[in-house]
Parts: sequence; C-alpha cells; structure tokens
Amino acid sequence: MNYKIKYKIWFEKDGEIVMGHGREELLRKIDEVGSIKKAAEELGITYKKAWEYINAMEKRLGVKLLETQRGGAKGGGSKLTKEARKILEDFKRVENEFEKLKNKLEKNG
Repeated sequence: MNYKIKYKIWFEKDGEIVMGHGREELLRKIDEVGSIKKAAEELGITYKKAWEYINAMEKRLGVKLLETQRGGAKGGGSKLTKEARKILEDFKRVENEFEKLKNKLEKNG
C-alpha cells in the first residue's frame, strides 16, 4: 500500500500541555526576533495569546522560559533562558526520532 503516516507530538506535565508545535514555534520565533510582540505578529497570534502560552508553560514547568526587559529609551526585548533552550532541544530530539521511525515504517510499509 502507498500511504503516509501522520503524527502530533506534545509534552505534558500533570495532564496539561507544556510544549507542542505551536509553542515550539513561538519560542523559536522569540529567539529569532528578540521580542514577544514581534514574534506574535509574525506568527499571526495576539500578544495576549503569546503571553498566555508562555505563562502556562512556565507555571506548569516551574521554571522561567524568558528573560524579559521592558521597553524604554533602549527598547525592550526577550531572550530564551537555558531551560527554554533545553525543552526546545528535547522537543527537537523527540521529533527527529519520530520522523526516523515514520520514514522507516513508510519505507517498509
């Protein structure tokens, strides 16, 4: 048979989502542009929704994911913490393993 395998990955803690593709994309975009507001705009979500995702992840994980600096003369910005980088690394590693398995199963299907 000729078919494609599809899947979704997310991390949970105590039954609540802490990381999925949308949250991963948000953190990576913040890392790229250095701003929650700019990242939200580029991803087509509201600033409020971006903050809701970040706050929920931080609360559920019990760690800070962003170091933020308010605006002003020099402007504000946001940087990922080492904990944020670690969860992104873990997510990517799991995603890569799923992709390898998917490719193997489709090839042998």
